[in-house]
Amino acid sequence: MVHYSIADRRTSHVVLIAAMLTAVALAYSLSALAPSARAEGPGSGTPYTVSVGDSYISGEAGRWAGNTNESSSKIDALGSTAYYDNSTDTGELIEGCHRSKSAEVYIGGGVDGENLACSGAKTSSFTTEGLFKPGLDFYNSGGHEGQALMLQHFAAEHNVKLVAISIGGNNFNFAGIVQTCIEDFLESTIFWDFYCSEESSVTNNFSSSNVSKVKGEIETAIHNVATAMTNAGYSSVQYTILVQDYPSPIPNGSEFRYTQSGYSRQTVGGCGFWNKDANYANATMLPTIDGAVLGAATATGLSNVKTMELASAFNSHRLCDKGVGLLEEEGLANWKASEAVNKSEWFN
Repeated sequence: MVHYSIADRRTSHVVLIAAMLTAVALAYSLSALAPSARAEGPGSGTPYTVSVGDSYISGEAGRWAGNTNESSSKIDALGSTAYYDNSTDTGELIEGCHRSKSAEVYIGGGVDGENLACSGAKTSSFTTEGLFKPGLDFYNSGGHEGQALMLQHFAAEHNVKLVAISIGGNNFNFAGIVQTCIEDFLESTIFWDFYCSEESSVTNNFSSSNVSKVKGEIETAIHNVATAMTNAGYSSVQYTILVQDYPSPIPNGSEFRYTQSGYSRQTVGGCGFWNKDANYANATMLPTIDGAVLGAATATGLSNVKTMELASAFNSHRLCDKGVGLLEEEGLANWKASEAVNKSEWFN
């Protein structure tokens, strides 16, 4: 049996403590030399741009390149999986949102994109014909979430530098207005013409009271985006909110390449508007909608809000514009043909 004296035990304790301190120091020195893992989140990690809003930013028409009355395969740039955005790329995460793979948030280099927008969306979430349409709010029920809440979740775990917004058009009943205008064009007779610009169901959307109401709804939606980012841990200097307005989809009456006599403007071109209604759309409807959007952006008073004006961005390439045409009108075999981008319509 070996016996240790008190002095021996003290000496062994000192040696043990010294060894432990050496090990700890070595561990710290090694950790200092090793690269630290960067957390993905506010201000850190891969930069992202996120889009929220409606069909103008979700990429609804992004599957199609130009227009034709022949086989749709000639203009189908993305194929049947164009809107697949679930984790396995086998379907839509939210049915009917049509988040296209060619949405603007994915265009460009150096920054990753996340598309949270939804075709048909308004400022507030709702359900129509069995399809959930998330708005720019914090809706959370039955497994469905509003886009602001989706943004909050995403931004908490990713380095979001810019949030692009397109919202408000559907609050003005855009789809319903287009339907009314086309119906009036088709239902007119040789005895009487019907104009949507004279229909109260259309003009009431642009009354001062409704414009004020929608502007307030858009302003709230933008604030919801800012609140989502604050909740996710961002300060206002860490990201930008970019609010975009809407482009003109059809030309003025004098710029249509199809006459308004007969029905070819609709049956061939798919742009069944009377000249009078087209002029009203560009002179009153679009400026009013865009004014409400841009006015709401200014009214938020948020220092990191910027705007992008798109009203004339598609001019000369709108539906039925002179100077461009359907593939068959321009002698183009398909959307990949030489000069197709210059000779085609950019609206579908």
